[in-house]
Amino acid sequence: MYHFCTLFDSSFLTRGLAMYESLRKHCPDFHLYVFAFDEACYAILRRLRLENATVVSLDEFEGPELLAVKPSRSRVEYFWTCTPSIVRYVLDRFEVGACTYLDADIYFWASPAILFAELGDSSVLITEHRYTPKYDHSATLGKYCVQFVTFRNDARANLVLNWWRDSCNAWCFDRVEDGRFGDQKYLDHWPERFDGVHVLKHPGAGVAPWNVQQFDVDEENGAPTCRDKGCGDVFRIIFFHYHHLRFYSHFVVDLGGYQLGRRTKRLLYRPYLDHLQRIGTTLRTDTPRVATHGAAGLKWTDWWSVVRHVKHLCLGNIRLLRGGHIDRDTDDSRAG
Repeated sequence: MYHFCTLFDSSFLTRGLAMYESLRKHCPDFHLYVFAFDEACYAILRRLRLENATVVSLDEFEGPELLAVKPSRSRVEYFWTCTPSIVRYVLDRFEVGACTYLDADIYFWASPAILFAELGDSSVLITEHRYTPKYDHSATLGKYCVQFVTFRNDARANLVLNWWRDSCNAWCFDRVEDGRFGDQKYLDHWPERFDGVHVLKHPGAGVAPWNVQQFDVDEENGAPTCRDKGCGDVFRIIFFHYHHLRFYSHFVVDLGGYQLGRRTKRLLYRPYLDHLQRIGTTLRTDTPRVATHGAAGLKWTDWWSVVRHVKHLCLGNIRLLRGGHIDRDTDDSRAG
């Protein structure tokens, strides 16, 4: 059995549940530990009685060290601070052999079994951003992405995990300072600093809006695939990271300002957004006051963009913004 953990609050409920349901579809032998970061999220998840999940409340999870630094961190900084601590909690409290942290906004399109097979005898698994040059922030935000990080419950992994937890407790802020950024830049030196750290090679793990321009997106037998524009290799997408989606309403979505081709939006974004909408509709029926998409509301200037350019924006009944402006369709072969 594969053990995963994640954290989110009620504003990320639809994304977290979509990730869970994608795991159920492609990885039946798994268990997900969900750390609910507000009361509404905890209550809803408990009511749903997810078969392959254990829901952990803040009251159960937070200890003296985290509570001591919490007042000095913003909401997102505290999420980042807690990331290594939730892995530590699962390994200790539930005594599992290994645990993989997942960002709540990733979505599985195939089984992750091939990724764990690649881990082999190593103790820690990390993934690169693999940035497209125009989006390359490796120097400031880090070479590796805290999106899918595996720790075995062994001496080598515990050394890395405890160091990461202590470092994040000491400093974890949404700024670049002294070679650090959030919880993420700490990973830059793990392969050289610690034994047993494996950098994942499979290109289908961590396809994301900051690197998808390097690929032609297509599908095979109903599953999304990528063809590397450089070497021509074709591979199946294991998971996609839907970074920086912003919901202004249930039907108006900002894809984050990245250059995305038509097939990327049709084959990867449309099914995902449809899935979020279905979950959101169900949740709104039961809990109408909870903003399960984290919808922020549109400024009048954003609405003016929608009114002026609505003919360019349709993915089904979903309207798309790109950084407050239009994300006009471009063919994937010309998106890089």
